[in-house]
Amino acid sequence: MDTSPAVIVEARDRKLFITLNRPHALNAQNDEMRDLLVAAIDRLETDPDLLVGIVHGVGGRAFSAGADLNEVGSGGPGRPVPQHRRPSWRHFEAFRWATKPIIAAIDGWCLGGGLELANYCDIRIATGSSRFGQPEPRTVGGTAGPALHQLPRVIPLGEALLMQLTSQPMSAQRAYEIGLVQRLCADADALLAEADAIADQMIECNPTALRRIKRVVRWGADMAVEQAEMLALMGEESAAQAHADTGWERPTR
Repeated sequence: MDTSPAVIVEARDRKLFITLNRPHALNAQNDEMRDLLVAAIDRLETDPDLLVGIVHGVGGRAFSAGADLNEVGSGGPGRPVPQHRRPSWRHFEAFRWATKPIIAAIDGWCLGGGLELANYCDIRIATGSSRFGQPEPRTVGGTAGPALHQLPRVIPLGEALLMQLTSQPMSAQRAYEIGLVQRLCADADALLAEADAIADQMIECNPTALRRIKRVVRWGADMAVEQAEMLALMGEESAAQAHADTGWERPTR
């Protein structure tokens, strides 16, 4: 019996590497994985030495195939939970409200809750052989939960509806063409190297500025332009104050 944790977390070079570690189940998300993902984001947020998170899956077959169907419906009777506070979405909420940048490095299948997790990251990069989809209408006869409203915020409405209404997977090339993925990589080694390089570029920036960018861009996307502008102004502070607060210095190269 495999006793290794469902998520492996390693801090290195001011980055937190978050590894989905259920390759035998295509890195499907069970309760253990959800809890460990919440804990990983809490560590990223509370450790001042950590500036960027990188999430990837092991096994070479999947980033994550979504919820573990062996657990779906097996928990017995429970109290009603509002849609936006379902316990099975707690890891999505942690990623959604994280203030530090998170990169999803995708290799293989990225389906259902796996795609939702990736979409709650800020940057998505993938190998050319990866596939993306929301197969819930075919696999469990239901809908895709947060993806119903989340996916059209990431890709054009028609593309989001095509993926969800047909339950057919999308190629990495098409995902790149419509902006679901920001970079394509040749293989898993190149993928992790690219994620590392992007994270290094982020680390060279002022961390206060990065948090402000995330706040204004993510929250402002659901606001009227005037409200988003006010949000941006509320977060403004002088460069001198930001430098004093963080000790950041402009890179010399």
